[in-house]
Amino acid sequence: MIEDLVPGRVAGWSSFEDRPRFTPHPAEAASLRSAAPARRREFANGRYCAHRALRRLGTPAAAIPAGDRGAPVWPAEVVGSITHCPGYTAAAVARRTRIRALGIDAETHLPLPEDVLEFVARPEERARVRRLLAERPGVHWDRLLFSAKESVYKTWFPVTGRFLGFHEASIDIDPDAGTFSARIPDSGGTRPGLPAELTGRWRVGGALVVTAIAVPATEGER
Repeated sequence: MIEDLVPGRVAGWSSFEDRPRFTPHPAEAASLRSAAPARRREFANGRYCAHRALRRLGTPAAAIPAGDRGAPVWPAEVVGSITHCPGYTAAAVARRTRIRALGIDAETHLPLPEDVLEFVARPEERARVRRLLAERPGVHWDRLLFSAKESVYKTWFPVTGRFLGFHEASIDIDPDAGTFSARIPDSGGTRPGLPAELTGRWRVGGALVVTAIAVPATEGER
């Protein structure tokens, strides 16, 4: 599914099943010493997809360890993102000379738990989501908003190195085009290489909602 949302210069890999026979590299597994079995399976599935995507891109790596805040540490010439939810795991990667930043997310297509919308959404976002829920009830727009914010964060953090709170990005979803935009205030020049507005794509299929953002590299980075 993710592969349908990213441009052709991005390589993706999706899996709808566990990969119990895949063993992460010791450098990858180092972050799992105290992890529960479910987290170990989730991590292994993500690394399986990541390695497959890197091979598809033509840049295989021995290991993709976890770095700051658990973010994957990709090869120097690569940008990428991993996502997982019950029943689905995916990774997307691209050469840094083609894509500046990349963020993907997948969620189970269910309503957000009670009160979570209040926690993650700005007032204008809550108003837009409630209008969409009333006018187009076939999509759980609150869950889609949450997924879009996750993709924004995964795009933002590797470039800036700065945490981004849920309320720091304002998301506007286009229900007809299957796209969304995110505006992030310029906070002290901490947005190197990222535009003032990020744009992404979304899709709902089966039991999943998926979102993706791919920021093209600038001329100087190509």
